[in-house]
Amino acid sequence: MAHESEAADDAVNPADADPADADGEHAEIRRETYGERLDRKWNDVLQELRAVQAGTQIITGFLLAVAFQPTFAELERYELTLYLVLVVLAATATMLGLAPVILHRELTGHHQKERVVRIANGILLTLLVVVSFLTAGVASLIFDVAVHQVAGFIALGVSLILLAVFWIVVPRVGRPSLRERLRP
Repeated sequence: MAHESEAADDAVNPADADPADADGEHAEIRRETYGERLDRKWNDVLQELRAVQAGTQIITGFLLAVAFQPTFAELERYELTLYLVLVVLAATATMLGLAPVILHRELTGHHQKERVVRIANGILLTLLVVVSFLTAGVASLIFDVAVHQVAGFIALGVSLILLAVFWIVVPRVGRPSLRERLRP
């Protein structure tokens, strides 16, 4: 019974909830202990890693297959350079996707969950940036080879504009307005 009351003492009281949590996020009112909160955040990181991993694997597989196509030898210097940059980005993305899992494996049992979650979150954000540029570059390469270099530049430009929308505009649309934040 004492254990249950200790858990209840650790639970977040909605009346005492701080509007911003330790990460600067708008707090969600939940009845969870600090440990449960860390577990939830770790599970969120894992789910997001799984989503990114599938796309990264497909892009990496595509890039690896390209090198074994007969027309690969016909790539212009710019196309070959872009291709090699994309291979480096794909390899980097793969390694970044592994890093949080390696970190978790190495620190499991050392009471470092908060540290693991914080570092994994940073790695995941870095991974998302790398995959964003990788995706824009792949679109550019495909349009460059399939149509013309100008089409590749246009595809790159459109991709970068879309990335700016997803990284800058969309998160702002989802944030509560000042009026909603000030509401009692």
